[in-house]
Amino acid sequence: MAQTTDQVTPIETEQLVKDILATIERDREREIVARRFGLFDRKETLEQIGEMLGITRERVRQLEKAVVTRLQTSAEQGALPHIATFQATVSNLLRSSGDISRVSDITARLSGTSDREEQARVAFLSQLSPQLAVIPEDDNFYNSVSIAAARDGKAVKAQVTKLIDAIKKIGEPKTVEEIAKAAGFAKPKEVASLASTSKHLATLNGRWGLIKWPMVNPKNIRDKIYVILKERGKHMHFNEISDAIKGSEFKRKDVTTQAIHNELIKDKRFVLVGRGIYALKEWGYEKGTVADIISEVLREAGEPLHRDEIVKRVLKSRFVKETTILLNLQGKPQFKRVAKATYDLAEAE
Repeated sequence: MAQTTDQVTPIETEQLVKDILATIERDREREIVARRFGLFDRKETLEQIGEMLGITRERVRQLEKAVVTRLQTSAEQGALPHIATFQATVSNLLRSSGDISRVSDITARLSGTSDREEQARVAFLSQLSPQLAVIPEDDNFYNSVSIAAARDGKAVKAQVTKLIDAIKKIGEPKTVEEIAKAAGFAKPKEVASLASTSKHLATLNGRWGLIKWPMVNPKNIRDKIYVILKERGKHMHFNEISDAIKGSEFKRKDVTTQAIHNELIKDKRFVLVGRGIYALKEWGYEKGTVADIISEVLREAGEPLHRDEIVKRVLKSRFVKETTILLNLQGKPQFKRVAKATYDLAEAE
């Protein structure tokens, strides 16, 4: 059914699942499997199913395990409908994705959608496929599928842990190529695929990092502003920042220019360095007016400076007109002219 590693023929998973369930003789067992996997509706707990069927939760668990085992055995013997075709298609897709992928991504490529029931059916069919390994969702991993011969669930977890350790050691977001080299992986594509299964990692703008890092997982407007400035590497007007956010890869980017300006004012990470222009404090900028910067320049110099030198030094940290600096020199009481076009602090001896 698969045609190329980049093109996958859509699969009607609902019909495949119905045909497989039809091989289960008892209605009660079909009901248990359908409800436990959420094949046609939301997933249900052992308790919920037991209450509906009038049996204990333990009996539900036993029946579920027995039925799934029988289905897996039938699949291994080639006696379960559609599994060979499904397995071949998914395996072909996985080989183009580093041998592993999240169920949500597989579902989107197989059916063009990724709703809850479709994902549940793909996970169910994958669990029955002898050549595929399913990594169940938990606090650390997303529900994922791998080619069993390449890496089983245990291997996936060990390799992801290795990636996380390498990223922590690096200390900042990096490309998959850089992470692969640091973690000792030969194929960067495998690194991206493995990383995508972990709930502790995130990616943005081509770099991967820990999910708690704003540079790969900005959670609010302030974080998004920080990412934009960091990526740009230089000061920006708040209107430019707004446009950059709206054109970004962020999940939520419908923010107003006013909201962005408000956050710039409040967050200590950002420094106003010109009229509506902001930079990152970590770049060496300090908050303060133009007069404050002039005072700092003279204080660091420890001697009077010519106005041209003062302008030159102030413009290293403030993006304002030269006339603004000169007006401050001439009009603020903290500065005094000590010679022609030469100024010092009024407090200096």
